[in-house]
Amino acid sequence: MKFGENILSVPWSSAELLALKREGDASRSARRMLELDWSPHENQIPPRGAWHTWLFLGGRGAGKTWAGAEWVRGRILEGARRVALVGPTFSDVREVMIEGVSGLRSIGPPDERPRYESSRHRLVWPNGAEAFAFSATDPDGLRGPQFELAWMDEFAAWPEPQNALDTLRMGVRLGRDPRIVITTTPRPIAALRALITQAGVRVTHQPTSANDRNLAPGFVAAMQAAYGGSVLGRQELEGILIDDPPGALWTRDALAAAIGNARDDFDRVIVAVDPPVTSHARSDECGIVVAGAVGEGAVRQAFILADESFGPAAPAAWAERVVAAYHAHQADAVVAETNQGGEMVSQIIATLDPNVPVKRVHASRGKRARAEPVAALYSAGRVRHLGHFTALEDQMCAFGAPGSAVASPDRVDALVWAVSELLLAHPARPRLRRL
Repeated sequence: MKFGENILSVPWSSAELLALKREGDASRSARRMLELDWSPHENQIPPRGAWHTWLFLGGRGAGKTWAGAEWVRGRILEGARRVALVGPTFSDVREVMIEGVSGLRSIGPPDERPRYESSRHRLVWPNGAEAFAFSATDPDGLRGPQFELAWMDEFAAWPEPQNALDTLRMGVRLGRDPRIVITTTPRPIAALRALITQAGVRVTHQPTSANDRNLAPGFVAAMQAAYGGSVLGRQELEGILIDDPPGALWTRDALAAAIGNARDDFDRVIVAVDPPVTSHARSDECGIVVAGAVGEGAVRQAFILADESFGPAAPAAWAERVVAAYHAHQADAVVAETNQGGEMVSQIIATLDPNVPVKRVHASRGKRARAEPVAALYSAGRVRHLGHFTALEDQMCAFGAPGSAVASPDRVDALVWAVSELLLAHPARPRLRRL
């Protein structure tokens, strides 16, 4: 390393930095970082190899700003002289990217920090390097200037992200290795979806919890308690791009609206199982969904109580989980699809508990045709989820979309059988809960 080079200017792991410290070969700023016990997470370090855009997706407080600022500082120490800083507004650039606790004027040794000239929206480093602030609200303001590198923050919150990105890219054309870093909490916008798939774009991801030690005590736990598992939580805390592909039968908004309050007055409870396609010792995922229903006629509602699906699942393992779910929820029956080994389900469950009744159902129509009436019941407000079932909801929001990566939606199949049995095939009847 060169003297003064920063901790993020090369793709090192924390273990490698500690090894350098032991060998006495770390640079001044690397030693300073280690002395402060600030070891970057792997996802905060620039990706290895050739790339022109590094896209860092992270939750709120995940360390995105620090990673972007350290990358800029490292490139300046290596000799870069012209930088573009672009945020949602001029105020955001100054308050977060420049003056913030992880901004460019807050990191590195004091004698290496830049001064800010507010009249020109410009940072100037002691070595003569310059960084110019731009607002994403004015994409045309990026026309004309040229740069060696650019840092774009909270891209998914920009009013015209694609226009601003296209304009900026044309200006990042100086030096031997012009590059762009984009740090943002993801949102399902077209510009971000398109960016992720482009050649030369490398993506890293970090949840808020990975930066827990640099946040207020209890913050992550409190946020997880309030939002964990929800669409908002997965986006804002886990930094995951939550998207609804066109053509899917369910949407995130619809499932968010389907969250219901806890209750236990069901007149019927079932465990629906979509068994793996083979009886091998280890096979595909086994869909296991527990649901209950209450009410009569057009006002009868179904409630999803649990998603016990897992895989790859050996027959004995998934049968044991089905029986456990049956007893835990005081269910009335197990519903199993005969197309995928329903006979085997009955036999295996009987060996574990012969008192568990198994109702066999047969799929005479395709998966989508069976799922459409159930999706309509969701739209009518007749199906509720008593909790957040992340893996199940991911499958639901991809199911039916052209080109969906969900080849065998076992969780959705089990859900469809459960709701169909409760609302479309079985009349309501009084039910005495077992004690």
